[in-house]
Amino acid sequence: MTLRLSVDSKSWHLHIHDTAKSFGDLIPVVKGNGYGFGRSTLMSHAASLAKEIAVGTVFEAHDVPATCTAIVLTPAGVELPETLPATAILTVGSVQHVANLRLNSWRGPVIIKLRSSMNRYGADATELADLKDAITNSGLIQVGWSIHPPLDGNASDHLTEIKNWMLQISSDLPWFVSHIDASGIKQLRQEFAKNKIRARSGTALWLGDKSMTHLTADVLDLRTINQGDTAGYRNVKIKQDGTIAMIGAGSSHGVNLVGSELSPFHFNQKRLELVEPSHMHTSMVFIPVDDKLPKVGDYVDVQQPLTRVYPDCITWT
Repeated sequence: MTLRLSVDSKSWHLHIHDTAKSFGDLIPVVKGNGYGFGRSTLMSHAASLAKEIAVGTVFEAHDVPATCTAIVLTPAGVELPETLPATAILTVGSVQHVANLRLNSWRGPVIIKLRSSMNRYGADATELADLKDAITNSGLIQVGWSIHPPLDGNASDHLTEIKNWMLQISSDLPWFVSHIDASGIKQLRQEFAKNKIRARSGTALWLGDKSMTHLTADVLDLRTINQGDTAGYRNVKIKQDGTIAMIGAGSSHGVNLVGSELSPFHFNQKRLELVEPSHMHTSMVFIPVDDKLPKVGDYVDVQQPLTRVYPDCITWT
């Protein structure tokens, strides 16, 4: 059983170098599944790029090397882990977020998250005064502003959101921004020359051109099956004669349907039909009697966003 991520090492390292250089003052983001590479794999690369590394949650901050400062992007809940470094910079977007930190006697630096059109975390203009008072009264120190536009929309939309906030707030503190490309960062730095603008990048930094990576899974077994037979956890009735191939990747690897109904598996440049949704460590696909069959030990292509999968191994070529 293997879900394998193959990486063109030379192209990948060149892409990271060029992307970091284009952003200038860059904070690499290493969170979640580590963009398919695993957080531990990416941390050493991130540490070579910057002295601060952004992570998703307070529970991920302990992965950051001691030589770097963890910047936590998601506001903390009512529980802070004992593994949270005392040097970490946390994010707050409401008075309640500050109360959560006060409950845990946290006295470290914080960044105020401002609300974007994503309408997730973040304070709007009417909440800022109370939030800043809560920070001061709790003995916390604000060290910056954060804004995170949605993925949807174009670069111009994202720039407009950020500019609107920067025009409203008079402050010497740094701005931490996401979902802006290098040209957008350059434009912001030109228009707001008095402000320090820091780019955060994860997907664009680590993944870039999809041609650099290739996701595959191995064929573990083949089973001839006839029309009317049943297969799978749910006893799915088979509609025609053919073969069922057992593929060594499933929900435990983060492998799911593409969109709402398409199989993620391909062989011989053809999408393989799932017998049922992928389950745990194995997926069952049906191959009609006249189609080319893979052999046990062959690899099939897997179509999945790397931001949600957990490969068993990574091959650097």
